[in-house]
Amino acid sequence: MRKHFYWLFIVLLASCIEEPAPQLNTVESNFESLWKIIDTRYCYLDYKKIDWDSIHDVYKLKLPKDSSDEVFFNLMDSMLDELKDGHVNLYSDFNISRYWKWYTDYPANFNSSIIFSSNYLGENYRVAGGMRYGKIDNGRVGYVYYGDFMSSFYDTNITSIFEYFKNCNGLIIDVRNNGGGSIEYASKLASYFFAKDTITGYMSHKLGDGHSNFSKPTAVKTLAHKSIKWNKPVVVLTNRLSYSATNDFVCRMKMAPNATIIGDKTGGGGGLPLSSELPNGWMVRFSACPMYDALMNHTEWGIEPDSPVNMTDSDIQKNIDTIIESAIITINNK
Repeated sequence: MRKHFYWLFIVLLASCIEEPAPQLNTVESNFESLWKIIDTRYCYLDYKKIDWDSIHDVYKLKLPKDSSDEVFFNLMDSMLDELKDGHVNLYSDFNISRYWKWYTDYPANFNSSIIFSSNYLGENYRVAGGMRYGKIDNGRVGYVYYGDFMSSFYDTNITSIFEYFKNCNGLIIDVRNNGGGSIEYASKLASYFFAKDTITGYMSHKLGDGHSNFSKPTAVKTLAHKSIKWNKPVVVLTNRLSYSATNDFVCRMKMAPNATIIGDKTGGGGGLPLSSELPNGWMVRFSACPMYDALMNHTEWGIEPDSPVNMTDSDIQKNIDTIIESAIITINNK
């Protein structure tokens, strides 16, 4: 009998607990939801000195009482642009917002037609695991172009590439215009160039709603591959479109013993992205966890090369890649 009374009590108690009120799908509630997600979970508001409260007031005044989804979407796109972050996107059924100025204000420093000309890879290059590779500089330098960290590769691919280049003076890894992808692949590719496990950066996690409420930074290690290792010089080529996971790869390679970074500053994208949903079903992606280099510098704005080099107009007219040529000189002088 007691059991029956117990379960009756639980049922009555549950019936008295109010369900949380669902958020209204209105222009104002979607605006407030988006603003609050960024206010409480975005990781760079204080670092970038962004007055998010002021931005709230400015954009709230612009909210129309009745508007199409497209008008509202474009307004929220403009608000998110205030973050100046290529990792911040608003996803709707009809469009994806994006911020481009992190690279459009810089020179391209890349021309694929030159790379695949007879001066470099030509037409008879090899392909392994998303990597296009061949010997350049009369066979003295190995060259690999890797354009997407979503392209998988395996130890067997890297073994074959290193074996093919074993008599070369050094190796070029070109990650220009590589917009990122998998951090796991970034870590894996870097592992072939380290002799021992090495701290190559740090990461923090948000602990609360405060703009600077983060955990103590934890070390990020690049683990040296147990059996595959490149012992000769390696040069990594970068430009502003080297972003996100590519930015992470370059951050790691900065600490590799035989590596040199040549080209332009990377595009950044140092915040680990997460996603959240608005009442109307739109999704917002944002930088949630800040990442740092080995010296505890933020990597959000990009990583400086060891040797800054820009492509010149005169070289481009001759079908010559100024940055590759600089890498060849660096390798042959070591």
